[in-house]
Amino acid sequence: MTGSNIILDTNIVIELFKGNPDIIKQLGDLPLVKVPSIVLGELLLGAYRSSNPNKHLSQINGFLKKCELIGTNANTADAYALVKTDLLNKGKPIPENDIWIAAIAKQYNLTLVTSDAHFRQIEGLVIENW
Repeated sequence: MTGSNIILDTNIVIELFKGNPDIIKQLGDLPLVKVPSIVLGELLLGAYRSSNPNKHLSQINGFLKKCELIGTNANTADAYALVKTDLLNKGKPIPENDIWIAAIAKQYNLTLVTSDAHFRQIEGLVIENW
């Protein structure tokens, strides 16, 4: 898997921050990794709520230097609406932020690297768990 085809979920970035050797190995020497802006928001929330915000904010800012941040636009909103409609029709809701993350991955045809099993509920979403 090349870095240009993947997008990271929050739980994978957190494992990277914890020094998980499997995640470090998978990311290898990739010059750049894609991260949804929603993931950045979740990381920042965790930092601000932590007992040591400055440490975590520094860690996040260092990580961002190696990231391509992927934001949302009208096409993302459409992908979000389609994903959420399908989940509601199945009676299988997942967290709202994760729907946005999935929408970005689908919009750009990226593989979402995550350890959250509920992403399997989303049709057409390609996922990997490192």
